[in-house]
Amino acid sequence: MRINLLTTLSIVSISVTMIACKGEKQNQTEATTAEEVIEAPATAVTYKIDPTASTIEWAGLKPTEKHTGTLNLADGTVKVQGENIESGSFTIDMNSITVTDLEGDEKASLEGHLKGEGEGKEDHFFNVAKHPTASFEITGINEKEGKTYLEGNLTIKDTKKNISFPATTSINGDTMTLDTEVFTINRTEWGVNYGSKSVFENLGDKFINDDIELKISVKANKA
Repeated sequence: MRINLLTTLSIVSISVTMIACKGEKQNQTEATTAEEVIEAPATAVTYKIDPTASTIEWAGLKPTEKHTGTLNLADGTVKVQGENIESGSFTIDMNSITVTDLEGDEKASLEGHLKGEGEGKEDHFFNVAKHPTASFEITGINEKEGKTYLEGNLTIKDTKKNISFPATTSINGDTMTLDTEVFTINRTEWGVNYGSKSVFENLGDKFINDDIELKISVKANKA
């Protein structure tokens, strides 16, 4: 399956927004068994993701507060035949986790906690010492309800699950862009269980929402 590039998207800047929210879930995904990755034909054109123009924004919610931040892409490629994506993957630098809604010691403390710094806190969230990267690999494209859905394997903490979400793409000269709508994943599907009331009992109002919203915007240049 393929994604038509006549719709708008620019793989020159990848922006994945992870936001856990109280309200209506946007484009809730279903995490399923990982699928085979698409192989592009030899004639496909390769676009290389520009990490300096690619970012990931995230946000997480608990009863009393919400936090936001960013992540960076390490590398990645997308292969295109004509105006259709044939295959692609990108790597996320988990060591680049940054908190944007806090400053000073609070900012540093939360960033450290997310990375797994501190004795006994290593696996609360992402344990970047053990799992320095996450990744996404395209496995297919599907048309549904008038939208194009990008399907792929999302790997976090060495757990690989297949998800799909609405996406649009475009090519302008030697630059390709890809953007998604906001979509929602359940972090516990990837073993990110800290503060989850679906995993732990008696948390009261000290829980953290399982749902995380993501929005991806990618920019890539012809190799």
